[in-house]
Amino acid sequence: MPNSRPPGALPGAPAKVTLAGGTDLFRLHSATRSGADFNHRPAHPFYGGGRFDATDLDGYGYLYAGLTPAAAVCESLLRSVPFDPDGGPRLLPRATVRGKLLSFLRLTTNIAVLPLVTGRDLAAVAQDAWLVQAEAAEYPFTRHWGHWIRAHTAPWAQGLLWPSKREPADRVTVLFADRLQAGALSDQGLPPLALDSTEGGEWLNAVLEPYATRMAP
Repeated sequence: MPNSRPPGALPGAPAKVTLAGGTDLFRLHSATRSGADFNHRPAHPFYGGGRFDATDLDGYGYLYAGLTPAAAVCESLLRSVPFDPDGGPRLLPRATVRGKLLSFLRLTTNIAVLPLVTGRDLAAVAQDAWLVQAEAAEYPFTRHWGHWIRAHTAPWAQGLLWPSKREPADRVTVLFADRLQAGALSDQGLPPLALDSTEGGEWLNAVLEPYATRMAP
C-alpha cells in the first residue's frame, strides 16, 4: 500500500516477540564502523537509504542484522541481481563486497521487537506484505511507515522483525539505538570476516551457492 497514508491510530494491538539474551545476529556492514556500532546517519526522506532507516523526521541510530548468516548475505547482496537466462549462476560483482565485513554479534539481554511476519502482525499496524516486500524505489514510503509504527509503539518496540525478502525462511531485524540499553550487543568472540579477502570470498561463495550465485571472477 505505497500510496496510502498511515491512519490516526493503530487498528489493533501489535504482537511482541522477545529476542532472548544470547541470540546470535549476523551483520554485513562497511569496514568504516565496528560490528556493534549503530548507524546514526539519517537517510534522505526521498532518495536512497534502507527500508527502515532514520531520517531527519525521526532521528535514531539503527542497525540491520540477520538471524542467520544467509539472511544477512541475501538481504544485503542479492538485491536486483538477475538470474542468468541460460541457467548459469548469477554473478555478484566484486565491487559489491569491497570494504565489507560480516560481523558475528550476540544479544547480551532480552529485547522486545515488533514482528511483521504474519498477516495478523501486519494488519495490527494497518499494513500488508508490501511493507516488508517493497523494492528500494519505494523505501521512502516504508521509512515513513516505520516512523509511524515507532511513534505508536513507543517506548517498548526496540526493533522490528520480518522475513528476509530474498530468503523468506529466515528473519532479519532492525534495532533502534534509542530504545536499547548500552551494551545490548556484543560480539560472539569471532573476528569480523572481510568479504573481499580470499577467506571471505570462499566463505561467501559457499553461502551463495544454494542461491545460484557466486562471486564474479
